[in-house]
Amino acid sequence: MKYGVNTMVWTTQVGAKQDPLFARIKKWGFDGVELFLSTDEPANIPAVRATLDRLELERTTCVVLPRHANLVSADAATRAQGVEFLMKCVDRTADLGGKLMCGPLYAGLGVMTGSRRTEKEWRWAVKALRAAAARAQKRGVCICLEPLNRFETYFVNTLEDAARLVRAIGAPNVKIHFDTFHANIEEQHPAKSLRAVAKYVGHVHISENDRGIPGTGHTDWTGVLKVLKQTGYDGWLTIESFAQPEPALAAAAAIWRDLAPTGDDLARQGLRFTKNLARKVGIS
Repeated sequence: MKYGVNTMVWTTQVGAKQDPLFARIKKWGFDGVELFLSTDEPANIPAVRATLDRLELERTTCVVLPRHANLVSADAATRAQGVEFLMKCVDRTADLGGKLMCGPLYAGLGVMTGSRRTEKEWRWAVKALRAAAARAQKRGVCICLEPLNRFETYFVNTLEDAARLVRAIGAPNVKIHFDTFHANIEEQHPAKSLRAVAKYVGHVHISENDRGIPGTGHTDWTGVLKVLKQTGYDGWLTIESFAQPEPALAAAAAIWRDLAPTGDDLARQGLRFTKNLARKVGIS
């Protein structure tokens, strides 16, 4: 098992200013970092890669589709922009030395139609993600699709739906991205739902039920980690919670209060809690 932390705990910016943060992350005992990625961020990929290589920190990337790149838009030009956006993000992930790109990569974040998804939208998503998966396979990148709660997307909310989408795409490098926060809202029994799709799971986000410090809420951490152990998961456990998010991120995630004293507190306490519990359930 590898332990990571998403830099959105502190900021959506990734550059030279974060070098001291990367050094602290390494010192605390994380195996890697997850970088918020877009076609503009980070601005200097070779410099960020060099810093992470020097610190011996592995990296994954986290991507959200902007509204103008929505893969399931009724507008063909918007869908085409979505495919282009994902292709660029795949390339940037590989250029950073990353092997995994995760997030809700099927629809624009926060886009709502007021209706359930349609079969036409489903076909659009499958076609676009097959194209992105082919590019990712050539670059050695695994794509992990994250179901979000109903307040952030209408397209894929449950692990069962995510598994169906993965099967429809049919690419060996496309898997499920499981997030404890979203599962706490959408799954009746998150650990049980996780077990049902375990063979498709490629990435795990650790986030408390209120998106605060892992271990301080009512998430069934023991149940989740036991399922991961019993099903042979050996990937990332990456903390993606929020302390004092920047205005744009706060608005996107609907966070209107501080969820931890600082990002450093959240990361350190979250890592300590996760590692201690993992040891208790027999995860090395």
